[in-house]
Amino acid sequence: MRKIILDGDPGHDDVIAFLMALGNSDQLEVLGFTTVAGNSTVENCTANILKIMDYLGVSIPVAAGYSAPLCRPFDSAAKFHGETGLDGAAAYPAAHSKPVPLHAIEFLKETLLSAEEKITLVTMGPLTNIAILLKTFPQVSETIEEIVMMGGSYATGNALPKAEFNIYADPDAAKIVFDSGVHLVLATIEACFAGGILLTEQESLKDGGKVSRLVYDILKFYSRYAITNGWDRTAIFDMTTILYLLAPEIFTYKDMRVDIEVNGVYTRGMTVCDDRGPTYIKNPENPKRVLLGADRQRVADLFLSTMKKLDERYR
Repeated sequence: MRKIILDGDPGHDDVIAFLMALGNSDQLEVLGFTTVAGNSTVENCTANILKIMDYLGVSIPVAAGYSAPLCRPFDSAAKFHGETGLDGAAAYPAAHSKPVPLHAIEFLKETLLSAEEKITLVTMGPLTNIAILLKTFPQVSETIEEIVMMGGSYATGNALPKAEFNIYADPDAAKIVFDSGVHLVLATIEACFAGGILLTEQESLKDGGKVSRLVYDILKFYSRYAITNGWDRTAIFDMTTILYLLAPEIFTYKDMRVDIEVNGVYTRGMTVCDDRGPTYIKNPENPKRVLLGADRQRVADLFLSTMKKLDERYR
């Protein structure tokens, strides 16, 4: 069984990613959830994931992390996630649980260094926590199996034409992580959109159990952007990280060098993917695995079947 720590900014899609991991506990063991500012403030993001855990009666350590990027002012994604970061779930009770009395960096360090086997980090927000962890405690890199991240793109963007939000939000942190030597898997925008969940498939959740109804309410708000654009499906971005861990064969990918554009006026946060081959690349070692596409039907089948499993478990 693969042991994982989730690091994110919950966030509608972060919550669904967490549920996907929880629903496949025969394959993944969630050791903790560290939060970072991104979709909303770190306070909101921490309260959001605790709210979901309390709703299910689940107790997994949650540690709050950094409230702003390394070198830049904080700018949330309220346009997509609402002021709370989890708008659409307002009717659910507020969290009564509290985060552990450790900063995310201390929690990550202690968990990684005390582990008997390597741990996979699953990142779903800006990479601020992970960058500071790797710079402050470089010895932890030996205990990380890999980092599977929702971040970056091969050719497009959402924060900017060529930059994805999680990398754009803290490109300085992203550069540290990308240059760290830890093996990285990028669940890109392209792979996330390729595995989009149809609006009609989302409707099937409305008459499901406790978890399906929660996810229906979350997606009803989260899908507004897709509906506004006239799309028939929603990319549940952060869920793609967990899907890769559960069924990597669903995805097409290419291993290549990837660098981070830190200061570009029009390209800040761009993941510059260089797939020209070793003849052109000066330092081809430690390539990043870049997910490029997905089998949409298999994504939907795994998503919906996991929701049914969770409905059976949490009544």
